[in-house]
Amino acid sequence: MLDMPKTKQERKREVNFLEMLDAPFSYRPPRRGEIRWGTVLQVGKNGVLVDVGDKRDGIVPPQDLDQLEPEVREQVKVGEVLPVYILKPRDEDDNLVVSISMGLRQYDWDKARELLETGELVEVVATGQNKGGLLVRWRKLEGFVPFSHLISIDSSLDRRDALRALRGHKLTVKVIEVNQERRRLIFSERAAQQEWRSHQKAKLMDELQVGDVVEGIVTGIRDFGVFVDIGGADGLIHVSELAWHRVEHPRDVVSVGDKIQVYVLSLDREKQRIALSRKRLLPDPWENVTERYHEGQEVEGRVTNVVDFGAFIILPDGLEGLLHLSEIGDGTLPEPYSYVRKGDVLKLRVSRLEPEKRRISFTQRPMDAEEYDEEEESPTD
Repeated sequence: MLDMPKTKQERKREVNFLEMLDAPFSYRPPRRGEIRWGTVLQVGKNGVLVDVGDKRDGIVPPQDLDQLEPEVREQVKVGEVLPVYILKPRDEDDNLVVSISMGLRQYDWDKARELLETGELVEVVATGQNKGGLLVRWRKLEGFVPFSHLISIDSSLDRRDALRALRGHKLTVKVIEVNQERRRLIFSERAAQQEWRSHQKAKLMDELQVGDVVEGIVTGIRDFGVFVDIGGADGLIHVSELAWHRVEHPRDVVSVGDKIQVYVLSLDREKQRIALSRKRLLPDPWENVTERYHEGQEVEGRVTNVVDFGAFIILPDGLEGLLHLSEIGDGTLPEPYSYVRKGDVLKLRVSRLEPEKRRISFTQRPMDAEEYDEEEESPTD
């Protein structure tokens, strides 16, 4: 007698049964100190029942729930999956006793170690302070930020008051040390800022193009130039790119905290360097200069620097030139320092204008008769 052909459902059940027979026996009884994920089955006055993948359901004692923060306790609902700590695999009544509070805490320690490896930034809340720094809470764990690793400090306050002022504030930090045995969890706000800025700089380097115009904030001034934060990364404006005229020191042009528009001059993606320019966004004073000035014209300028051979003068439109020592006063002065000083505003005449060389010279000496006649004969507007 021929066997009747098996239905599709019968063949599927047979395959599943064979797979079960071939599969290794993977049951592992719970062990004390182990962390398992538990699904909440029941919540009552006598505790909570959770399914931890064992033959018996785990029991969470009511006193364990009392250790949870109100917002965490509200999450203990039927169907929720939470980490639980195996307290007693088998008590005197053959019950499996587990702890949600200890499970969450252990889970946080494991997560902290993971953050230490990945460098991911987290948010903590300041809860207090001691002489060494700031006490903070992250999830269910207490942590610490050393004073030297804080950047959100009000420098106008003394150390104790500055730390106290941060209580209740949220800080973005990076994990720099995890030692569960000694209950040490150390964070750094400074390292977090460096990590964030490094990420932002890499992002900006991918997005920026030479010729872009962006807004930035002056963060530092040095003899050689100005550092500008253009959105999480600093670029440098060399002193020669601050203005069309010669700049003796960058602080004469900008101040820390100034918001300025800058031009992206060059990008070195290998060395992660951004060169910026301010003067490229300013009108070039040498454009159409002959339409505004001519030799013999009377002008008013400010002294930008005094040197042994004379003084440098800047006109209101940014054009800068030299008032030579021989052209100061009557031209017989032995040195310029006792006669002119930086910042002085002087009435002068244009003695020579050389647009092709981007050069202009001034004089204070009176015009001679021939020059006066030429000036009188020149056409006026």
